[in-house]
Amino acid sequence: MATDTDFIAYVHEQAGLGARLTHRRMFGEYALYVDEKVVAFACDNSLFIKPSDAVTHLAANLPTAPPYPGAKDYPVADELLDDGDRLRELLLETAALMPEPKMKQAKDAKPAKPGKRR
Repeated sequence: MATDTDFIAYVHEQAGLGARLTHRRMFGEYALYVDEKVVAFACDNSLFIKPSDAVTHLAANLPTAPPYPGAKDYPVADELLDDGDRLRELLLETAALMPEPKMKQAKDAKPAKPGKRR
């Protein structure tokens, strides 16, 4: 079962982070970003938080499960969806601990080959 857009909208609403929280479709599911840093995944209408000290400190009792077959276990934050303050704090703290996103390098612009003239 794939994650539906209503679930993504609900996570955005509950987190209350406005434009700071974004999402991108990946592999049929979604990655969630705070300030361009991946902080969570939405898979099968569940919210999987990236493992970090933020989870250990703020939500150590969250259950864990793999977000997709073959993945390592991630904390499942579904129980925080009804507590916007805790969810927001966890997402922000997770983002603070994540590395800065890598800058994409522009592809080298190759000059056009001159055509043969007759």
